[in-house]
Parts: sequence; structure tokens; C-alpha cells
Amino acid sequence: MKLNILCIGDVVGKPGRRVLAEELKGLVEQRSIDCVIVNAENAAGGSGLTPQIYNKLQRYGVNLITLGDHTYRKRDIISILETAGDIVRPANMSELSAGKGWAVYHCFKGFQIAVVSLIGRIFMKPADCPFGAIDKILPKLKQNADIIFVEMHAEATSEKIAMGYYLDGKVSCCFGTHTHVATADEKILPKGTAYITDIGMTGPCDSVLGRDKENVLKSFRTQMPYPFAVAQDDVQINGIIVTIDSNTKVAEKIERICIKSDIQDSSTYDADDGRNENLSNDFM
Repeated sequence: MKLNILCIGDVVGKPGRRVLAEELKGLVEQRSIDCVIVNAENAAGGSGLTPQIYNKLQRYGVNLITLGDHTYRKRDIISILETAGDIVRPANMSELSAGKGWAVYHCFKGFQIAVVSLIGRIFMKPADCPFGAIDKILPKLKQNADIIFVEMHAEATSEKIAMGYYLDGKVSCCFGTHTHVATADEKILPKGTAYITDIGMTGPCDSVLGRDKENVLKSFRTQMPYPFAVAQDDVQINGIIVTIDSNTKVAEKIERICIKSDIQDSSTYDADDGRNENLSNDFM
């Protein structure tokens, strides 16, 4: 049997949430998607995730949610991380960190699809070794899941590519997030693992990584602080669809997707999303 897993890149602010609300259900039906994995660490104002938005993502049809370096940007998500079974923070954070590094979704075809989140260490905040962390997790996870996807949330392309080759033949897919720009290197590695360095972002692409261009340019030019408001235009869903043979666990196909929306202004949409929607100075 074939399984189609959709992985959606970093959802940025209200525009990213709205395009998921409007497009995800149709995409799932059109492409016969069995599991939807979404990185949501930028869903609340471009930095963090709130319980309210977590619940909305579930209603939109998201099955598994991953987070990265902004996992704890909104502190009220901690209770969800401690209790929910469909959301993960990077597994190589401290063992004392709230939440867990992997989650399993039981799809309607009867298979268990797992996602593991890892965070890179190059140009990132301190974290434990992602290679050591995945080595500890995989033996346990293979007893609980049929298909395993690993998200590598990292800045450096070299670190992501290295993880891809390290996991080749050990998991069904290794995909990168964090840089918000989709790469054109999707491939099936020699031992059957689907790989791409970055799946891009979901949100306003007429921007600098989802943020309004003008203040970002002012900040770069003057080295002065400016509020990086979430942009509004050219809203897209970016991600991948991976087809897996459920018997062999081998990836048969990996396809980049880009769905453009006609959303022009989402400034009044989803007003209950959380605090400080447009006040963050963080990019990703």
C-alpha cells in the first residue's frame, strides 16, 4: 500500500494560518493525503505557538505539529507540550525541557506514522548532539511506528545534508525546516530515504522570511531595532508530498509543492491568535 505524507513548511503568522484554513482540506482530498505534518513554531505573530492556534491547526486538518528554536516563545503552550500527543519540540533539547521529541499519528489506513524533531547546532542556540539524540530514539520508535519522518530544524545546509545521509535507510524521510526558503534538492537517497534541505515556509512570501520588507531593510542598513511586522502579500503554502511503500518503508517519490492563495490582507483575520502579533524582532 502507498502512503502519501504532506509536510508543510514553517507557518508564519495570520497569513500562514489563513491559507491553511482555506486550502488544506482541498489539498488533502485532491492528493489523497494520509498524514499532515506542519511546522508551527512561527504561527503566533511569527514567533511561537499558542494553545488557541494549536487547536485551530487541529481543526484545519493538521495531524502532527513540530516546533523548533521558538518552541517556548509563548509560555502558555507549555501545558499543551506536556499533555498532547500530536506536538513535538526538538528531541535534542535538554531532557528536562517540557514536551517530547517524537509523536505518532494513527492514520485511517491502519498505519502508525511518526515524526521526530531535531534542532541543529551551527549558528543556533546550544543543544545536545542531534545525531546522538536520534540514535537513542530510533530503536524505541521503531517498536511504535510503521513510518518515521525526521525534521531537521537547522540553519546550516551542511548540517541538514549530513543528517540526511546519516539517516538514509533508517527512516522514510528526512526534511529540513527553519530557513523559510524552499530548496530544489529533493531526492531519494541511495538507501531509500526521501530528503530535502528545506521545505520552505507557509505565509507571505513577498517579504523577508515572512516579515515586512521595509523595517527589515532599515534594520540591516542602520543596525537599529525595528519591529518586524508579519507581511501580508503573496501568500503561499510550501512543502513536500512524500509517497511511501508501507511494506518496505522506502520512499518512492518526493515532490515539492507550492500553492498560491489570493489572500490580499489577513490583518483582521484570526484576531484571537495571541499577543503581540506584529511586534517580534525575530525572523524565524
